[in-house]
Amino acid sequence: MALTSQSQTTNKRKSPMDDLRYGRRNKRGDWSPNEPLQIAPFYRLPWNARDILAWAKAYFFPWSVAWMAIALIYWNFLTPSVETMKTISPGWVLFIFARNAAALLLFFGAIELRLYVKRSQGAQFKYNGKFPADNKSDVFMFRSQTIDGAIRTFGTGVPIWTAYEVLILWCYANGYGAWTTFADHPIWFIALWLAIPIWHEFHFYCVHRPIHLPFLYKHIHSIHHNSVNPSPWSSLSMHPIEQALFFSSCLLFLIIPAHPVFALFQLNFSAMGSIVGHIGYDKMVFNEDTPIDVNGYNHYLHHKYFEVNYGDGSVPIDKIMGTFHDGTPAYDDILDQRMKKRRDKLAAKAQR
Repeated sequence: MALTSQSQTTNKRKSPMDDLRYGRRNKRGDWSPNEPLQIAPFYRLPWNARDILAWAKAYFFPWSVAWMAIALIYWNFLTPSVETMKTISPGWVLFIFARNAAALLLFFGAIELRLYVKRSQGAQFKYNGKFPADNKSDVFMFRSQTIDGAIRTFGTGVPIWTAYEVLILWCYANGYGAWTTFADHPIWFIALWLAIPIWHEFHFYCVHRPIHLPFLYKHIHSIHHNSVNPSPWSSLSMHPIEQALFFSSCLLFLIIPAHPVFALFQLNFSAMGSIVGHIGYDKMVFNEDTPIDVNGYNHYLHHKYFEVNYGDGSVPIDKIMGTFHDGTPAYDDILDQRMKKRRDKLAAKAQR
């Protein structure tokens, strides 16, 4: 793959965070990692301890631990009393909405400001070398991907997230569900915390794949895929029906033994965690010695190619279903062949 002039500054010693030590850049300025994507090492034999440890680190840090920490803060300091939540009233419902909206504004806004407004990192580690603000499009409100995404996020995304949360907290306060405590089931609670990211991905695949069917894609999912070059506010830029499906993963905690903090964790995983695949960068560089791995390449490829990587990579469903893409030219060819078979099948059906 051809490289730009930046990559051709040969013989010069590269800085520790020169992104071309970790990947390559094509003529368009798009960056991709040197190593192809792989399914989780648990599903590859023989097992390799180093790969498993590296995967486990990425599984928890920085995102999963952050979402759980926020859930604990929410529960202990920013959630109304059980007595208050027994009755749904505007006061505490609006408080939950304001808390969620503020958290999302601060988190998404900070990343948008640094990477896309100030462009502090430039195109370093950026999958798509272009910036959405430089390419206005009529598919977005006000011809702006950022404005369109923010309107959809706060107009319907946060309200739907809040509605699910209010429902769960109301059920807890009124004794509807199999609620329990850590003291009663410590091993189960630890296992549940470990499994929630897996559940999130399985659920995501199950609601995501069907909305790629032609009718549902045209009327629902195409809104999200308008962001071919995703950025932070693309994360929850969805049709309300898709948002409702996306956040429905939290309903699991109404039917299994759990504590509301797990539902908050799951909702944070969906809401704030949606940014992981839409930051558009492989790493965020705050310190040249300790960059933050975003781990968003899997979902970026979905936005790039549309018909691959419906899951997030921890569960090998795409590999099993033949929709996996590892970012290499070999998988470009596999995708081309799959799309050709689909076109031929549709053409034969039309001729009948």
